[in-house]
Amino acid sequence: MRTTVILPDELYRQVKQRARAEDRTVTSFMEEALRRELARRELSRPEPYVVRPTGAGGVMPGVDLADNAALLDLMDEGVPIERRR
Repeated sequence: MRTTVILPDELYRQVKQRARAEDRTVTSFMEEALRRELARRELSRPEPYVVRPTGAGGVMPGVDLADNAALLDLMDEGVPIERRR
């Protein structure tokens, strides 16, 4: 696929210089750099954090584990949920 990439002049000069030093094209240099970066990010991706309620009660009524903002509000308030009803 053919595409246009807009780079700062100094970065392009560095890429072109490195590619020339390695007797490669700018395209092959950039392709390898992008593949390497994508692989690095894939390997460093943390496992998703999963909350698994324990005990007989499970999650307290009124607590939605999928609502981050509401959870933060509840934690900031420091008031037990039972007393808010």
